[in-house]
Amino acid sequence: MKFISEKTQLLKAINSVINGISSKRDTILEGILIQTLDNSIKFNTYNEEIGIEYTIKANIVEKGSTVIKAHTFAEIIRRLPDTDINITLDKENNLLTIECEGSCYKLSTLRPEDFPEIPQVQIENSIEISQKDLKNIIKQTIFAVGTDEKRKLYTGSLFDVDNTTLNVVSIDGYRLAIRKTEVISDSSFKMVIPGKTLTEISKIINDSFDMVKIGFSNNQGIFEFENGKLTTKLLEGEFLNYKDIIKTPTETRIKVNRNAITESFDRVMLISASSLVKEKKEPVDIQVEIDKLTISCTSSVGMANEEIFTQTEGKEVKLKFNPKFFIDVLKNISDEEIIIDFGTSKSPTMIKPIEDNGEFNYIILPIKSREN
Repeated sequence: MKFISEKTQLLKAINSVINGISSKRDTILEGILIQTLDNSIKFNTYNEEIGIEYTIKANIVEKGSTVIKAHTFAEIIRRLPDTDINITLDKENNLLTIECEGSCYKLSTLRPEDFPEIPQVQIENSIEISQKDLKNIIKQTIFAVGTDEKRKLYTGSLFDVDNTTLNVVSIDGYRLAIRKTEVISDSSFKMVIPGKTLTEISKIINDSFDMVKIGFSNNQGIFEFENGKLTTKLLEGEFLNYKDIIKTPTETRIKVNRNAITESFDRVMLISASSLVKEKKEPVDIQVEIDKLTISCTSSVGMANEEIFTQTEGKEVKLKFNPKFFIDVLKNISDEEIIIDFGTSKSPTMIKPIEDNGEFNYIILPIKSREN
């Protein structure tokens, strides 16, 4: 095997697949499978949960394949000059030679025959969506994915497809993020995609209008995009009926400037998060009165109080919240004005853009106070 590739292309391929390697030490799954085709190179990684494939154009001198330990290979390529890189496999001695200007490295290789086959997905149902839209949707929902491995289903996001409408739903038990968009599809289906998979696909795709095909079969999902694909195990189980939660009645509605409330929460977080007890964060009190919202917090290091002008409809209300949950939502809405519908101490609070077309819904549960 011998090929010549531009460093930028080679590094793009490596960066796209490297997070698909296994964390298990001293296994072939720590490596990247490299295969040369007629005028391109295919890179594969697999960790028994996610398989990633990425292809780039290159000058192929001699076809072949090998497996190389990913991190050492990646760091060498990263540090080489920005020019063409020559890579040659010495199959007899199991060595990969990397040459670029005055630099020369030889790395031990592994047998490609020992690299496991990535599961093939025979797509039963699928959608198509632009890379730009998919990247935005993941960004606007991934923060609400759960981290509790005992509730494995909720460590992923629900992709709920109803013909040409896609709802992506993430929930961690304290908050819920829903993002709706139109897609190309002619069927209805549901699948729960692991949050780790969505994080990886978001790193690989770009902000272009090139399309991504997302499909599934049995317990396997697949993302097909220009230059590559990612396969993943899906999470199994009955996901929460999120549509009922959206219908929950609320007590009070405010309209408020997003920047003003975000900056207030940012400042109050300095007191909430600055506890003498390590890792402890104090909740904040939110009080809604006529045309005024007050955010306050008292911790072991001091107190904070912020007042913001609002337009208010409904009852006065006072609730406790985790401030980080508010900030995560507010920083993922681009609209200048937002609506917040407050419930009671036992019901959810909903946040959405003022131009509400149903595309965004964010729901946060308050913290129960001792009086309740």
